[in-house]
Order: sequence, then C-alpha cells, then structure tokens
Amino acid sequence: MASISICLYTSPTSRSLLHRSPSHGLPSSIRLRRNLHLPRLRNPGAPAANPTVRASVEFPARVRPGATVETDRLPSELRDRVMEAVDSFGGRVTIGDVAGRAGVKVAEAERSLQALAADTEGFLEVSDEGDVLYVFPRDYRSKLAAKSFRMKIEPLLEKAKGAIEYLIRVSFGTALIVSIVLVYTTIIALVSSRSDEDNRGRRGGRSYDSGFNFFFRPTDLFWYWDPYFYRRPRMRDDDGMNFIESVFSFVFGDGDPNQGIEEERWKLIGQYIASNGGVVTADELAPYLDVSSAEETTDDESYILPVLLRFDGHPEVDDEGNILYRFPSLQRTASTQRVGRKEYVGKRWANWVGGVQKFFEEKKWPFSKARSSEKAMVIGLGALNFCGVIILSSMLRNVAMTPRGFVSFVIDIFPFLQIYAASFFAIPLFRWFLLRKTNADIEKRNRAREQRARALEMPDQSLKRKLLSARDMAQRTVIGSDRIVYSTEQDYSDQDYEAKEWERRFRELER
Repeated sequence: MASISICLYTSPTSRSLLHRSPSHGLPSSIRLRRNLHLPRLRNPGAPAANPTVRASVEFPARVRPGATVETDRLPSELRDRVMEAVDSFGGRVTIGDVAGRAGVKVAEAERSLQALAADTEGFLEVSDEGDVLYVFPRDYRSKLAAKSFRMKIEPLLEKAKGAIEYLIRVSFGTALIVSIVLVYTTIIALVSSRSDEDNRGRRGGRSYDSGFNFFFRPTDLFWYWDPYFYRRPRMRDDDGMNFIESVFSFVFGDGDPNQGIEEERWKLIGQYIASNGGVVTADELAPYLDVSSAEETTDDESYILPVLLRFDGHPEVDDEGNILYRFPSLQRTASTQRVGRKEYVGKRWANWVGGVQKFFEEKKWPFSKARSSEKAMVIGLGALNFCGVIILSSMLRNVAMTPRGFVSFVIDIFPFLQIYAASFFAIPLFRWFLLRKTNADIEKRNRAREQRARALEMPDQSLKRKLLSARDMAQRTVIGSDRIVYSTEQDYSDQDYEAKEWERRFRELER
C-alpha cells in the first residue's frame, strides 16, 4: 500500500492550517506527514516567505508500479465490481464511494483502488482536509487489459467452463438413453439365446438364426450433444432447455437461483447508507438483512454488526437517547450526485431515490425448470430403465450359459447401471424434501424483511423521530477540484501552488 509524504515549508501564518487540518480522513495505508521548518526571519516586518511544498509517493515492494500487474492478485469478481463503481463515478472516487457503490469492504476497496492506480497510470489527489481521492484516465480499462494476461484469458476460460458444464449436463441425460439401450439389448440377447437353445434341443441340435442382430453405434447418440440442439422445436421447452438437459435438471436441479445475490444485498445496503449521508438507523437496514419478524422483534440490533464491520461504522447516541449508526468512510465523496434528504421518511421512503427496491428478496429454489411434459417423459424413461435393471438382474442370476462378448461387457458394468438407476429417483426424492425446508426458511426471511419495510412506510411517532434524527445528523461532504492541495499526476516541481492562494486559504481558516 502506498504512503504519501508531504513536507510543507511555510510561513508562521500557516501553522493554524496544519493544526486544523488533521489527517484523520486518510486511510490507514496512506499517511500524510507534515513537517514544519520555520525559518528565522531576519526582519520581522518583512513579507513572509513563499511556501514551498515537497511531496513523494512511496510504494512498498509488493505494490510497485510497473513491476507486476497488481490487479491480477485481486479476485476477478472484486476487481470487476470495483471497476464498475469507478466507471459509475466518472473515474474520480474516494474509497467510500467505491465501498458504498460496489458493496465491498472498505479495506478491499482501498486495496483494489491502489492496485488499479498502480496498473493504469492512475493518480492520487489529497484534499485540504487530508482526504485521498483516486483518479483514473478514461482509457484505464484498455490499459489494464493490455497489461493483464489474466484478463485476456478470462473470456476463454469462461467459454471453456460453460462448455464443460454443458457437457456434464448432457452426459447425464445421454447416460439414461445409453443405460436403456444396454439393459434392454442385453435382455433381448439373453431371451434370444435361450430360444436358440430350446430350438436346438427340439430339432436335434440344429441351430437356426433367431433373426436378432445387435448393431449399436455410439455415434448415433452424439446428435443429442449438439450445443444448438435447443433450437430444434420438437425438443425445446419454454425455457430453452432440451430434453437431454431436462434429465439433469430433474435429478440435480438447476443450481442456486440466488447465486450472486449476496453481492447485490451489500450493494443495496452500501448505496442506501451513502445516499442518506452516512447516518442510518438499524430499522432502515432491517429490510435488507436477516431479521426476525415484526411479531418477534425486540430491542436487539445485533443484526447490524456485519454492516458495521464491512463499512467501518460505529454507533452514536442522539439527544433523545436513540442509537444511530454513522459510517464516516461513506460520508466523503467525489461525486456531486443528489443524495437523500430528510423528507424521505414515511410513505415516500417506498419511492426512495434511485429506485432501490423496498426490501431484499431471496428467490425460492425450483425443483426443476423443465416443463411438465419433459419431466413426465424423464420420469417415464427413468422408470423404464429402473424396471429393466430389475428384470436384467433377475435374468443374470439364472443365466446358465457362459456370457461372452456384449453380454459379458454389460455384466462387468452392471453395478454402475444399478447405481445409476437407483440414484435416478433417490436423488430427486432427497432434493424434494430438502427444498421444502429451504423454501420455507426463505419465505420466512422474506416475510420478515417485508414487514420491516412496511413499518418504515408508515412509521409510528417514535420511529419517525428516530429517522428524522438520523437525517439531521447526516453529513455528506463533496470533495471538488477546488479543495485539492496535492496531486501525484505531475511531478511536484511542476505543480503551481502560488503563495497568494495559500495565504488566502490560511486567512480564511484563521477567521
């Protein structure tokens, strides 16, 4: 992480600025050190010496610009969320801007911004109150993509991952067809062999052709594996799932419908806090967290602890004894975007600026996305395969001849066919019981969050005073270009900090 050293050579009149501009606004990884060197004035009546400022940006060994691609050390998901947040603010952000918009931890936002700045020729700005801003060029994405080998291969890896997942899905469905073909072909072969033995016994040992010829080509099944098979109208369901895929969907389901929803939850929370000036009540965040229902509610607000840890918040008590929660990192912004005002209390809260949804809603797990006709066909084929395995198992126990060729091959893999046939219904049955409980829990959490949201739409007098108190304590500081006193964009000797401008600022602060 980077450290910034700033040494100011100033006149005595600037001493008050340095004492009144603490560096508490800086992140822990960026320290603003001010060393005063006050020269002796030979003539007390002489004008003050022009202030000069010297600065340097020091990167430790693990964040050395140009040495390695620091962004490659970040998780891809974190990197993408941070870059989206940077884009939404126009490339000039504070750590709080990114943490609130992307819903990531403050420490993660800081580490990601430092890595991006090191890799994309971004620069830092320091405000007159010690706030650090990260500024990125418009083409920072292309610069990063040109440097990062990981970003170049990620699209290829995603395509490969999708292809592998598709092959797994269709392979399980293809296995059902293969199992049925193997089982019933073996049954027919065994029946035919017995019929041939009976005929030879009745006709004095003469053998006749039974008329059965087994001819099976594995390539005949490859047409099921066509990635564009879903375009065939005869096999396509409403969701674009072909029959072979519906087999996997029936047995194993279609994955977590709430995948990535936690990131969305934290985005909602971060944006809500930032838009309300960095001070909120626990009641306002309850519709986005896992809380108990309104009937079971108590004064326990421990559910807000994860929010405090993620966004570096702390509780405060107002004059009426209400507990409010302040998030200083989310109160400093480089954006002039409109923020919420205290009139957004009560019914207008439901139409909160930005269109943020009223409460965080989880999706229930569906048993299968395959349509009813496809599921009926899958169940029918599964039952056909299961019955065939039972019949073949009985026939193999009573077979008198020595199996050879194809029959011998089926006998060798028969345990796997039995496991497949049994698991074809055992797994969906287990999932069905599990999903009943899972969906009941999801419905309970959604109902509790919805109740908390309704309580905010029509708050009682106590809650309304609490909400208004939070709005009164809210503080949103916009750091514009006029407040920047130092930038790493240029060499410091090229930065024009005129003495008159400094003296003007000093006098304003002394008043």
